[in-house]
Amino acid sequence: METNLFRCALGAATLAGIVLGGPATAQPEHGIAMYGEPALPEDFTSLPYANADAPKGGRIVQGEVGTFDSLNPHILKGKVPWQLRSLAYESLMGRSYDEPFTLYGLLAETVETAPDRSWVEFTLRPEARFSDGTPVTVEDVIWSYETLGTEGHPRYANSWAAVESVEQTGERKVRFTFSEDNPELALIMGMRPILKKAQWDGLDFTQSGLDTIPISTAPYVIEDFEPGRSVTLRRNPDYWGRDLPFMQGQANLDEIRMEFFGDESAMFEALKGGLLNIHREVNAEKWQSQYDFPAIRSGDIVKSAIPHERPSGIWGFVMNTRRAPFDDWRVRQALIEVFNFEFINQTLNGGRLPRVSSYFSNSVLGMDHGPAEGRVLELLEPYADELPPGTIEGYSLPEGDGTERNRQALRRAMALLDEAGYVIENGVLMNPEGDRVTFEILLRQGDTIDQQVIDIYLSALQRIGISPRVNQVDEAQYNSRTQVFDFDMTDYERGLSLSPGTEQRYYWGSEAATQDGSLNWMGMQSPAADTMIDAMLTSESNEDFVAATKALDRVLTAGRYVIPIWYRPESYIAHAADLKYPDTLPAYGDFLGFLPEVWWQEE
Repeated sequence: METNLFRCALGAATLAGIVLGGPATAQPEHGIAMYGEPALPEDFTSLPYANADAPKGGRIVQGEVGTFDSLNPHILKGKVPWQLRSLAYESLMGRSYDEPFTLYGLLAETVETAPDRSWVEFTLRPEARFSDGTPVTVEDVIWSYETLGTEGHPRYANSWAAVESVEQTGERKVRFTFSEDNPELALIMGMRPILKKAQWDGLDFTQSGLDTIPISTAPYVIEDFEPGRSVTLRRNPDYWGRDLPFMQGQANLDEIRMEFFGDESAMFEALKGGLLNIHREVNAEKWQSQYDFPAIRSGDIVKSAIPHERPSGIWGFVMNTRRAPFDDWRVRQALIEVFNFEFINQTLNGGRLPRVSSYFSNSVLGMDHGPAEGRVLELLEPYADELPPGTIEGYSLPEGDGTERNRQALRRAMALLDEAGYVIENGVLMNPEGDRVTFEILLRQGDTIDQQVIDIYLSALQRIGISPRVNQVDEAQYNSRTQVFDFDMTDYERGLSLSPGTEQRYYWGSEAATQDGSLNWMGMQSPAADTMIDAMLTSESNEDFVAATKALDRVLTAGRYVIPIWYRPESYIAHAADLKYPDTLPAYGDFLGFLPEVWWQEE
C-alpha cells in the first residue's frame, strides 16, 4: 500500500491551548501533558519509579489462561498474548505512570503542538532503529498510522478518523493536523505503535498470524514461540534506546516468557511446582488460604500486595441490550437486585473485596451517589426525559441482607418485573407476550471465578422463575462471538484510568454499538453518554473534565448495563524472592503487577 502525503493547514491559537498548558507559541518540547506541564524537566535522568541502578539479566516466567493463534496485536483477527502490545512495540512517546496523562520523548526526541492543539509535530531521534538495525523513518511512521487506522483493530479507527492530514515537514519531522476539537489527540498520536513498512510489502496486514514475527524498535524481540503454548521474548543487546533517560531502570530482564494453561488451577500448580516464577492472584480468599505451599514456606516464593490509585473500572456480567429482555431497564435492574453480592463475596472472598459501585469508583472521577449538582447537573439536564431513573436523582447498587435467600431483594425484583408486564406461571417467569424467559450466559472455559459466581447467581435466578443456559466455550469461540456481540449475558471487565479520553467512544459511544470488535458490548446508544464524552474531550479546565467524567459515570451506572462484582485495591503478586520491583511506587502502582518493565532479578 502506498502512503499518501497530505498538506496540512495550521490552526489559530485559542485560549484552550493556554488553559491546557504549554507555551503560547509552538516550540519543540521534551514531553507533553494533558493538563499543565510535564512533571519531569528536560534533563531528567530516569522515571521516578524506575530503579536506574537495577542490574540487567535474569528472567521472568509468567502464566496465562487460554491460548493464542497470532503474534500481531494490532488487528481484529486472532487471539494474541496481550503483553506483546507493550513489550514488543514502541511508540513516538512513552508514558509516565507517575502522572495522570503525560508523555515523554521515546522514538521522537521532541513534540510540538499548536497552542490550541489543532496539530502536533514529532521529530524522530536520528539514532532510532528497528531490531534489524535499519533506521526508523518518517515514511515508517506515516505508513504505520495509516495502516493501523484503515486496516488495523477498530480501537485505532476513531483517532485516525479525526486526522485531517499528515505530512512530512522535514527529514525527521512528521505533522498531524486534526479535523476536530479534541486536545487529547495530540497525545494519542504519540502512543501508536511504529511498524516497519518494508516488512509488510506484499503481505496482507489484516490476515497476519503466526507466520510473521514482527520487526519493531522495542527492547524485546520474539525469540521463540510454540503455538498456543508459550512465547519467549529476549532483550535485544543492540537495542537502540538503552541509553535514553526514559529507559533507565526499564527493560532490565534478559528474558520474559509466557506459558499458557487450560485453566487457573493448572497455572497455580505450575507456580507451586516451580515452572513459573511470578503469578498474579485474582482471588482474595485463595491469596489468604492457599499460599502456604513449600516454596512459600522456604522463602523461595514471596507474597507482595501492591496498592494502586486507579479507578475501579467495571467488572461483572454485561447484558446485551440489543436483545430482549435486556432492552428494558426494569428487567436489568431486577437482575441486578437478584444478584446477591454480599453473600457471593463472603462465600468466595471471605467478604474481603469491595464492590464496584460505579465505573470510575475508587477515584476523584467517580460519581456522587446522591442527586446531581452543579456542573454535573447542567450537563445532564438536557437529557432528563430520556435518562433512566436515578441518573440525575441519585443511584446506588442495591444491598442484600447477607443471607443466601435475600428475600427483600427478590421482592424488589419481582415488583419491577410485574411493572414491566412479566408474571410467574407454574414457577416459570413469562414475558408480556406469554413466552418463557430464558437466556444464555456465555463464559470462557477455565475461568473458575466467573463460573463460581454464576453458580451462586443461578440459584437466585431460579427463585424468580428464570433458568438460564450456561455455555462455556474455548477462547477462540468466545472471542469470535463477543466480537460480533453474539451473546445474551457474558463476563465483562474494562480497566479505566485517571485520564479517560477518546477510547471512551470505543467503549460506550453510539457508533461503537454497531461496530464489530468494539468494546461497547452492552450495545448502549445514549445521546447523553456521547455528549458527556465530547465534553470530556473538549474540556478547557480540570474542573470541567472531572464534571463531565462524573456525569458520564452516572449515565453508565444508572443505565444498568452491567451487574458489577468486585475490584481489587491491591495487586496480589507471588514471585521468586530474587525478583524485585522499585520501592517507589507510581500513582498507577497496579502497573507493576501487570507489566515487568521495571522489575529486575538479583544475582
